[in-house]
Amino acid sequence: MNGNGGYIKLGMVVVGGSLLALTLGPKLWHKAFENYTGVVNAPLRYDSSQAVSEREFNRLADKLTRQARQERALRQTEKEEHAFARRLKVNMLMNTRSFNKEAPFPHIGYFREAGIRQYEGPATCLKCHETMKVSDDHGKVREVGTLDDVLDTVHFTFQSKADGFTTYGYDGRQVNGNGSRAIPVGKVDRACGIPGSFTWTGWADLVKTYPGEKPGGSTEVTRSEGCGQCHIGGNYHPATEAMMPVGQVPNEAKQGVDCLICHSAKYDMNQRYVIQDQHGRRWNQDRSLEAALTVGQPGRDNCLFCHQHNLGGDIEAALADNAAPRKLGHENQRLLHPGAKRGTSVMAGRDVHGAANMACTDCHVPQGHRIPRGAAGVDLVANDLPGRVVSCESCHTAAPHVKDTDDRALLNGHVDRLACEACHVKELSADNVVLRDWLHPTWNAEEGVWVYTDILRSGKARVGMQFLWFNGNGTFLANALGNHPLGGEGYDPFMGLLSKITDAEAIAQVRQAAVQLKQRYPEIDVDDYVRRATDPLSYLTPQQLAERAKVVEANLRPLMEKGKSKLTPFKVFNALMYEDLGNQGPFGGMILPFDYPTYYEKGDPAASVVKALSNPLIRRMYEAPFKLFMMDEFMKYFGVKSWNTTYPMKDGKLDNVAGRWMRQMGTLMVNHGVTEKGRGCKECHSASGIITFEQLGYPPERAAELRKLPELR
Repeated sequence: MNGNGGYIKLGMVVVGGSLLALTLGPKLWHKAFENYTGVVNAPLRYDSSQAVSEREFNRLADKLTRQARQERALRQTEKEEHAFARRLKVNMLMNTRSFNKEAPFPHIGYFREAGIRQYEGPATCLKCHETMKVSDDHGKVREVGTLDDVLDTVHFTFQSKADGFTTYGYDGRQVNGNGSRAIPVGKVDRACGIPGSFTWTGWADLVKTYPGEKPGGSTEVTRSEGCGQCHIGGNYHPATEAMMPVGQVPNEAKQGVDCLICHSAKYDMNQRYVIQDQHGRRWNQDRSLEAALTVGQPGRDNCLFCHQHNLGGDIEAALADNAAPRKLGHENQRLLHPGAKRGTSVMAGRDVHGAANMACTDCHVPQGHRIPRGAAGVDLVANDLPGRVVSCESCHTAAPHVKDTDDRALLNGHVDRLACEACHVKELSADNVVLRDWLHPTWNAEEGVWVYTDILRSGKARVGMQFLWFNGNGTFLANALGNHPLGGEGYDPFMGLLSKITDAEAIAQVRQAAVQLKQRYPEIDVDDYVRRATDPLSYLTPQQLAERAKVVEANLRPLMEKGKSKLTPFKVFNALMYEDLGNQGPFGGMILPFDYPTYYEKGDPAASVVKALSNPLIRRMYEAPFKLFMMDEFMKYFGVKSWNTTYPMKDGKLDNVAGRWMRQMGTLMVNHGVTEKGRGCKECHSASGIITFEQLGYPPERAAELRKLPELR
C-alpha cells in the first residue's frame, strides 16, 4: 500500500462493494460475485443420502448395535491367546444382560424418536443442534449458532483475517499484527511446493490415468485429485466468499458442510471422490443414514482421515483398514501421493501417543468447533485458537524425567535448552521429502501418471531433519526464528543452515537423481543442477546477497532474539517450481500453481502452469482490486515493496517466468512420531554427533568441548 492514498482506494473498493451488495440483494450479489471470480454455487445433492423405511431403519439400527458390541467384546478378550476360548468368551459376553445394556450409538434412539429416516447434511443436524454451548479459556459459557460456529473455523475457511499469527514478514511486521492491515492468510492462498497448487486451481479435478502402462497407454482409468478431498466444504470451490472484504458464504455452500467426516464412527471414505455434474466438479460425501446414526465426538480415526494422509504420506505401512489410503473411492479413486509431507507417523508402532490410543483432541482440546494447533508455529496455516498452548509440558510438566534416578537432574536440565522433540523424535520416515522437483516430472507406472520427482528423501538428522534455535515464531516462508541463548550474530540460518546442503551423502543423492533425470531431460547440466538444488543462494547476485544479509540483520535478527529459544528439530523442505519473476525478492518469488490434470496426464509443467494461470480467479489476482485488497500487503511480508500486476502470460505462453528453488529451505514443525525413550547423550555430544554446534552459533572452542564432555559415560 503506497501511503494513505492506497488505503483510501481500498476503502473506496470496500465501501463500493458493500453498497453494491446492499443494492443488489443476496441473490444478485452472489451472481455478480460468481461472474467476477468464475466460481460456481448451486444446490448440492448426494446419492448416498437415501430415505429408508421403518423396517430398514430397525434392521440398520440392530446391525450397528450388534457390530459395536462385537467389537467391544473382541477388545475385552484380546489377551486370550487361544482362538476357540476367545470365541467362547465373546459369545458369552454377547449374551450377557449387563453387557448388552449399554447402547453404543445414542443417535439411533434420537433419530427413532424424532422420526428421522434420511440424513440430509447440516439441515438434519440442525434440527436438534441449532445452537450449542461453548466454554472459553476462562470457563465462561456462551451459546452460539452451531452452523455459524463451523463456518467460522479454519477447517472451513482455510484462512483467517484475524491477528494471532506467529509468523512475521521479511519486512519485520507480524502477519496481521500491529502496523499491518489484516488480509486473509492461510491455506486458501498460501503457495506451497508440496501440493504444487492453490485451492482455487486444484480444488476438485478428474485425471486420466493409465495404471501399469507407459505414457499414452490404452486402458484409461479416471482418478480424483485436489485439495478438497481433505476439507469439510462440499462446494464447487473453497470458501472463496469467506475471504473477500464483502459478501458471505451462500446457503448452498453452507448445506455442503460435511459434518459426518469429523463426527461419524462409520464414515465411508470410499464415498470421497470427485463427481462431475452440470455445474462443475466437487467432492462427494458419505451422507448415508448408517454414517449419521453413529455420530459422536470426533475420534482419532476421524482426524486421521485427513491428517494421517498429510503427516505420514499416503503409502504408509500398517495402516488401519478404515484409513483413507485403504478406501480410495467407489468411483474415480483418489490418487496416492508418494513422498511424506512431514514424515512423523502417528501409527501405534511409531508414536507413543498413538500406541496409547490417545485421541487427537486429548491434546488439541477444542473450543466448540475451533481446534487449537498450539501457540508456536512457523508457517501460514491459520489457527482458530492462537493463544491456546498445546505442548508436551501441559501433561508431562517442565521436569518430565523421573525414572532415571542417576541422570534425571541432567536430563531435566536439558529441558531448559532443548525442545522435547529434540530427543524424542529421533528421525522422520525414510520417504520424507526434502527436495521436490516439479519441473522435471517422472512417470509413475503404478499410478499411470506423471508425478513430481523427489530428488532427495530422508528422515535422517542433518538431512531431512535439521536442528534450529526456535522461539515459537517463523517467517512468511516458514523459516523457524530463534537465536543462540547467548545472543550475538554467530547464528545465521538464513545465510547458512537453511540455505545450503552440506551433507556429503545428501549431495551425492541429489547428483545421482540429476544424472537419472538427464536421461529424459538432456538439457540438464548436472553440475549446475546440483549447485542450484544444494545452494539456492547461487541464484542471487552479490548485490542481492548483500541486500539479503542487510534485511536479515535489520528485520529478522530482532525477531530471532525475541523470547526464549530452544534447540528444536524441524523437517526441512524445498521445491523447484515456476516463479513469477516480476514478483520476487531476496528470499524467493511468487510461485505459480499447476493444473493437476494437465500435469499428471501430459507431464508438461509449463502447459500445466499456463492452464492454472487461466483460472479467472488467478487472473483477478493481477488486477487492481486484488492488489489493493490483499496482494500489496502480501508481498510486503514477502520482502517485496508491492505487487506487480503484470500478468505473467502473453499470447498463451509464460512471460517473465522461470524455474527456481526457493532461496532457503522451509521448516515444518515435527511434533508427532514421538518415542518413549529419548536419544543417548553421545548421539549429539561426540565427534560424529548429529548436532553441528558451530552452525548453531557456538564458538569453536565451546563446540569442541560439547563434543567431548568428560562427564559422559
